[in-house]
Amino acid sequence: MSDYILRIKEVSKSFSGIKALDNIHFDLKKGEVHALMGENGAGKSTFMKILIGLVAPDSGEILLEGESLIGSNVNETLKKGISMIHQEILIIPELTVAQNIFLGRERAVSGKRGMLSGWLNDKEINQRGAVLLDKMGVNIAPNAKMKHLSVAQMQMVEIAKAISNNAKVIIMDEPTSAISDKEVATLFKIIHDLKAQGVSIIYISHKMDEIFRISDTITVLRDGKYVGTKSATELDQNALIAMMVGREIDRMFPETTQPVGQEVLSVQNLGRAGKFSNISFNVKAGEIVGLAGLMGAGRTEIARAIFGLDQWDEGEIMIKKIPLRARTPREAIDRGIGYVSEDRKGLGFIPQMSVKDNITLSSINYHRKGGFIDTHSEQSVTDKMIADLKIKTAGAGQQVTYLSGGNQQKVVIGRVLLASPELIILDEPTRGVDVGAKFEIYKLIRGLADQGMAIIMISSELPEILGLSDRILVLSKGKQTAMLSKAEATQELIMRYAVEG
Repeated sequence: MSDYILRIKEVSKSFSGIKALDNIHFDLKKGEVHALMGENGAGKSTFMKILIGLVAPDSGEILLEGESLIGSNVNETLKKGISMIHQEILIIPELTVAQNIFLGRERAVSGKRGMLSGWLNDKEINQRGAVLLDKMGVNIAPNAKMKHLSVAQMQMVEIAKAISNNAKVIIMDEPTSAISDKEVATLFKIIHDLKAQGVSIIYISHKMDEIFRISDTITVLRDGKYVGTKSATELDQNALIAMMVGREIDRMFPETTQPVGQEVLSVQNLGRAGKFSNISFNVKAGEIVGLAGLMGAGRTEIARAIFGLDQWDEGEIMIKKIPLRARTPREAIDRGIGYVSEDRKGLGFIPQMSVKDNITLSSINYHRKGGFIDTHSEQSVTDKMIADLKIKTAGAGQQVTYLSGGNQQKVVIGRVLLASPELIILDEPTRGVDVGAKFEIYKLIRGLADQGMAIIMISSELPEILGLSDRILVLSKGKQTAMLSKAEATQELIMRYAVEG
């Protein structure tokens, strides 16, 4: 009997004459974690849609335990044993956790037969949900409504839903993008247990450290083509990046070329009840200060307070030695502060608007002549920003929703830069961005610092914090536990301070 549970041979797919996949090969062994890697636009999403029956391939062969999946729809592939955990969480907010886990299978789970088959047994559904969550080591009430859960908890429920299908193959698309380090550890334990049971995992992530921690095998796609498959032990980060982008990247994190200048921001004893307290630090011109800590440590809350999105109760904020009490983001912008939110899709841009309209959204008043918009001026600054930030787009009129994650992020940064800030706050600037685009964003961030901008960078990726930051402020449960220099900071030291208290 074959060691392979899934075999994909010579799969191709075109949309409107453009090839999204060209002769793709992929083999998955039983009980294996097989990472699928590639930049945005490499063809991973199309490949996964074909596997789950959402899109039909133009040609090729897909075999699950020797049985062809060609022609199967989503429900049929699910019944045959393929489940997917999507990057965008798919839940029904008004239903309970257990109801979401067993959605579409309530009658079977209720155990009702005959005349009673139309009635659902919520007690049984909750009990089955509780057993599954307990087995996963997840402390979530099965009768809680989904709308009351955190994003991280919702992600764990999505994982529980996939496991509950008794899947033979589980596709995990960026499963850790919205969960804490503790929950990542829980997920990896679940994956280990699934492997022991013979379940196979296709794992998609932009986080290199995860790939090497969890994967047995790695397959790389580039521009819709198959590049190669190697054992994870055969590769290191540089070799994997070279496979993905088609070129060597000598230094992932560019070094500073300029000395820091005068103090731009000073925060003294800042506090907000229930969120953070006694926070003190400063940021100088040309300096990148990283904010590190576990989820819930208060990093984003501090950023929101500085930018005027939330009000603080005690302490002082100074911009160039002049007190700041921004009660709205507009006041913060007027004082030279820019903010790029961690929620790029929810708060960063308007998907159906063009690149031009998104970039000039916050500075449209600068392009008015009387009661009219000076479209020539607006187009001119947009073209310059596209060129300066190397935004890959079909043109300034293209809708932002059709750009890759990295280019969407550059549009958001471009909009903030048009206001000419002296301090910019970047919250998870590379979340959901592929490795090639990350490198471009790293160069952009360091370039802004070298031009004299003061930067606060929040990131959950410790290599990113260590690679870009000149100093690192570590937070734990809303308290400041350390300020580390670049020279003394290590992943181990940051984690030690991040779990204090």
